[in-house]
Amino acid sequence: MSNFEIKTGVFIAIFAAFMAVNDLFAGKYGDDEIMNTNNKAAAYQWYQSKSIKQSLAEGESSLLSSLLESNAIAAKSEDGIKNHINKLNFKIKKYEKEKAEILLGSKQVGKENWIQDVDGELGKVIGAKEIEKNLEILGSAGDKFDLATLFFQICLVIGAIAIIIKQEKMQMLFFVFMIVLGCFGTLFSYQALMIAGQIS
Repeated sequence: MSNFEIKTGVFIAIFAAFMAVNDLFAGKYGDDEIMNTNNKAAAYQWYQSKSIKQSLAEGESSLLSSLLESNAIAAKSEDGIKNHINKLNFKIKKYEKEKAEILLGSKQVGKENWIQDVDGELGKVIGAKEIEKNLEILGSAGDKFDLATLFFQICLVIGAIAIIIKQEKMQMLFFVFMIVLGCFGTLFSYQALMIAGQIS
């Protein structure tokens, strides 16, 4: 085995290791992307359920207010109806706050507006908008991981061809090409990790 074959083999092994690490991170962040997609759907369903409850409370409050104003309710029942309207209006404000927290997240609405608990704890809501932002970051990182994998794979093929070829000039040309592709793969993998690191 010649020195060139040994040197090329070493670089192939290095870039193969880099590709394995790249694929490991790509898989991890790919799983995170799937999980975030499910979380986003759940957050919007949660938001929608609060919207429905708020609409029902607003409708009931509006109907009772109209009945009061039109004197359609007996005078002896007015206090009870007004009390019920006040409770409904309180619920409406509560639903509005809950919706804001579900949409924006606990961090964004501030401690004074924490109203929705997660597993009995306040301030733990990750908002739908936060999840969307994370999904954009993961999507961008995923694209870079894919590019890195592509460059690493071509790099390994070119390296294998460099070992097989017997013409010295062509060997060197393929060797240099392999190194360049491997470096591009490494660069894209590094960029992907930097992008994925922005997730809050």
